Amino acid sequence: MTRSVETETRPRPEAGVEAEPNPAPTSYVTEKWGLPLGVVVVGMFMSVLDTSIVNVAIPNMQKEYGVSLTDIEWVTTAYTLALGVIVPTSSWLGERLGMRRLYLISLLGFSLFSAACGMAENLESMIIFRVLQALPAGVIPVTCMTILLRMVPPSKLGMAMGMYGLGIVVAPGVGPTIGGYLVEYFDWRLIFYINVPVGVLGAIAAIAVLPRFPASPGKRFDLPGFICVAAGLFCLLLAVSEGSDWGWTGYRVLMLTVAGINLLALFAIIELNTAEPLLDVRPLTNLPFLNSMLLVSVLFVGLFAGFFYIPVFLQQGQNITAMNTGLTVLPQAAALVIMTPLAGRLYDRIGARWLAVVGLGIDGVGTLMLAGINADVTRAELSWWMVIRATGVGLAMMPIITSGIAVLPPSLTGAGSTFTTLFQRVAAALGLAALTGLATAQQAQFWADRSALLHGFGTVEDPRIVAMGQGGPGGLIPLWQQLHLRVQAQAYSNIFLIVGVATIGAMVCALFLRHGRPAGGAKAEPVEM
Repeated sequence: MTRSVETETRPRPEAGVEAEPNPAPTSYVTEKWGLPLGVVVVGMFMSVLDTSIVNVAIPNMQKEYGVSLTDIEWVTTAYTLALGVIVPTSSWLGERLGMRRLYLISLLGFSLFSAACGMAENLESMIIFRVLQALPAGVIPVTCMTILLRMVPPSKLGMAMGMYGLGIVVAPGVGPTIGGYLVEYFDWRLIFYINVPVGVLGAIAAIAVLPRFPASPGKRFDLPGFICVAAGLFCLLLAVSEGSDWGWTGYRVLMLTVAGINLLALFAIIELNTAEPLLDVRPLTNLPFLNSMLLVSVLFVGLFAGFFYIPVFLQQGQNITAMNTGLTVLPQAAALVIMTPLAGRLYDRIGARWLAVVGLGIDGVGTLMLAGINADVTRAELSWWMVIRATGVGLAMMPIITSGIAVLPPSLTGAGSTFTTLFQRVAAALGLAALTGLATAQQAQFWADRSALLHGFGTVEDPRIVAMGQGGPGGLIPLWQQLHLRVQAQAYSNIFLIVGVATIGAMVCALFLRHGRPAGGAKAEPVEM
């Protein structure tokens, strides 16, 4: 069946991006895009959910496998590394297979390897299955965004991106709650098994409602480019992931960093000098697009810092259960559910600039409030501060992403979608690893400072310490717990201070955002259903 109420639209080329002569039709618009978009959002939600839901189960996995904390961290590290490696291939795979077919393959592959993760009997097999799970998970976001851009008319782009954004920002917010419930009341393996029925039902729905998009089977695979970008991202992600253990100035981290930067530079040179690049790097020469990617990076670093450090503080510092931790962070997900679609509607009316400025301001204020975290902070206070942050993130995130994509000509939207996902993933991974390294170093310094003060009091002079010491080594455990909580709170307070100041500073860049609403029209192109 073919629908004829479809229009191809091409935005005017921006300065710095050379328009291709007579580009092939790349934008396909259908009047009934709501239901197909809903199917796409489900797949997007499921793939992003897995980035946060697993964190709650890490202690249980460590206990069952009988491994160290350093070893079990590779369950998340391997997943992050594989995501960064596979994302650049998404555009080529979409052109080669067709977006609809690639989405189906990715969704079913993600479900299959999720089930394999649930059945893993040891750490080695878990890491292997997590790498395999990350391969389709890295492709899904790019495919979903490209499908959206080809289905939705320009006048409704903000609304559609608001719905799409639910998968990006809400899934990590509800992940700890869902994971905490499954871990505390059932079994940690269910955090993987839950993906299977959702993925299968999502694939069936995609077969029924998603339009077909033409493939370009003649394009060859750019192997040199892939090797350079994959190796470059792997080196950088591995360096920041292991920096706190290997030492940030150690030769391994320095060599990986230098190698990663040089490989990515070589990748850009290769892509600019090949007829069929793996990933067209010309969107990065578009200053409005590059500005939006910078803002996206700042937002994602702050977003995932909150998603990571607050649950860790509640569980390890205040000894809150996994389920209660999830309930504490849940209100921010409600704020994201409300604000993200609303921001999409407002974008269609007023553009991205002021939504981003106001949203970043609210996000920054909420993050600076989180800098007030201390040993005696209540769960209610944390929830309220996180709701304020989430309100700002929901207001700013999708207008920024939409503005960046919309200023690109249709021939570059596929590459733009890939870069958008790549910046999100890499910024979150690199930023979180760097902040964790800083927090670890600060906690070590704070422990040393407090130990020196404690030694000054003397175990004989301070009657409280004398009373604890009379109970044997175990009697000092409460003192150690109090010190640990205060040291952790102070380190995290400094982290949120840094992130808050950076977010407030990003408001200046947001003033240069463009609305990016495409103009002009062209002949109709059919979308096969």
